[in-house]
Amino acid sequence: MSAEPATRTRVQLPYWIHGSVQTALLMTIFLLVLTLVVLAPLLIMFVATFQDGNDVIRRGLSFDIDLGSLSLDNYVMLFTDSGPYFRWFANSILLTVVQVAGTLLVSSFVAYGFAVYDFKGKTALFIAVLLLMAVPFEIMMLPLYVLVNDVGLADSYSVIVLPFLAASVTIFYFRQYFLGIPKDLLEAGRMDGATEFGIFFKIVVPVAKPAFAAMAILNGMIIWNNFLWPLLVLRSESKFTLPIGLNTLLTPHENNYELLIIGSLFSLLPVLVLFLLFQRFFVAGMTAGALKG
Repeated sequence: MSAEPATRTRVQLPYWIHGSVQTALLMTIFLLVLTLVVLAPLLIMFVATFQDGNDVIRRGLSFDIDLGSLSLDNYVMLFTDSGPYFRWFANSILLTVVQVAGTLLVSSFVAYGFAVYDFKGKTALFIAVLLLMAVPFEIMMLPLYVLVNDVGLADSYSVIVLPFLAASVTIFYFRQYFLGIPKDLLEAGRMDGATEFGIFFKIVVPVAKPAFAAMAILNGMIIWNNFLWPLLVLRSESKFTLPIGLNTLLTPHENNYELLIIGSLFSLLPVLVLFLLFQRFFVAGMTAGALKG
């Protein structure tokens, strides 16, 4: 006698699972397309670093590439005959590191005061911080420039760093984050004999690592790409930052397109490194800062 074939049982998945899979697939495709759109200009720019700069400017950036014209001449020029390029690069790195560290320290102190302590005029001062967020820098630029010249601080790095250590956006963000830290945690530190500075550095800072990472990336990108204010106050070529230095490569008499193109590409590296260092905290920090307050 032949055995009857086993009956296969078909499991019907709920309709919402099918919908979730389709949604995830569509989102994946959308993000892949968006990634290609974002990366395409960078890829074209990278290929342009192997081409003659005058030809690139004449024909424009495109994927229509003559492979026979590609060479490493621009890279050789960058590392052997780029003039003050790496001096500008080092200036920008120095200013970015110092200003980011100073901004995080000063702004977090101010935000911690707003979030934890009660003092006279607290509400009025915080409203002033909010108002500063709505004022464009171009409005404050002229009086600040006059003040800088009156006190004799022009053509120095201090005038680039000092006026912006207490950044209103960074203060607001840190305050919202610190409001979510349990007060019992701070009181426990005080009961253990910790000073207020000890509580901040040993309890608050470790808890707020995602917030510090998110603000480090945001401020780092802003400071690295800062062009207008350093252009106004810096006058010595040896003190130029990278954005200003690259701009000087275009003159009425001669244009160094090769260094401009490859130098612009290399200027992306510090921002990329900054993001890679802090990216594991970035999403957590931005999400927590948006939900607390």
